[in-house]
Amino acid sequence: MVNDAHCHFLSETFFRALARQRTDTGLATDPDDLYRELGWDAPGTAELLADRWVREMDACGVQRAILIASIPGDEASVAVAAARHPSRLVGFFMLDPGADDAVARTQRALGELGLKGLCLFPAMHHVPLDDDRTRRVVEAAAACPGAAVFVHCGVLSIGVRGKLGLPSPFDLRLGDPLAVSRLALTFPDVPFLIPHFGAGLLRETLMAVSTCANIHLDTSSSNSWVRYTPGLTLDAVFAAALAVAGATRVLFGSDSSFFPRGWQRGIHAQQADILNRLDVSASDAALILGGNFDRLLSR
Repeated sequence: MVNDAHCHFLSETFFRALARQRTDTGLATDPDDLYRELGWDAPGTAELLADRWVREMDACGVQRAILIASIPGDEASVAVAAARHPSRLVGFFMLDPGADDAVARTQRALGELGLKGLCLFPAMHHVPLDDDRTRRVVEAAAACPGAAVFVHCGVLSIGVRGKLGLPSPFDLRLGDPLAVSRLALTFPDVPFLIPHFGAGLLRETLMAVSTCANIHLDTSSSNSWVRYTPGLTLDAVFAAALAVAGATRVLFGSDSSFFPRGWQRGIHAQQADILNRLDVSASDAALILGGNFDRLLSR
């Protein structure tokens, strides 16, 4: 069984937002122009995109997946997808804690809309993790049974923005895993997810994981950040993460996003090979590749 803890739901709303940002740079455009320029398929409606994701998962042997609404304000799109395929798709949403309606959006998304995860990108939205605005939205998430909080730490690079020539004025100082540990200690019943092993801040991420039993890691993406530590390999990253977090707090993720590329089989194959090389037991591998997902995010 394979469950994927990290995929992006790039809806029509997402591309309309990018088109508006592109226009703001002086390059008039619309979503159709973006699809042609990128060589990507148009997503269609949220229903059609949800159906395509499930067909792709069927073809690749993926049972369940987290789909992340990848721009603030797109909760409704991923909610439609998750409601259409509730046994297969789990909806997470990106939130800017600095927005005036951030708490209300969190409550509605995790309540009325039935989403299961709040995603914070402090480097993108320039709101520190120890800011009262962040604490308030996490507190709202904590009031929703079964909700998780995803926090992007370390280096942040969004490929589609670079391809479209859009600026990415991210403040990487704000994505500190040690600040996640403070939130996790404050809300001990909430599972926190740090993707990409902390994306370059492995040492700090492992310190946070060691301190807080409710912090989990997802293994998603190419993890090319390993180049920032000379000699570090992804095998060594997995070994360190398993030594500190144990197999029960590591979740496989692919960071899949657009079509026609679809689900990233190569990421799964690479990481499954690493688990084999590390002689991870079949039972622990099953937890990483799917079991932990089902435990944290019940159907």
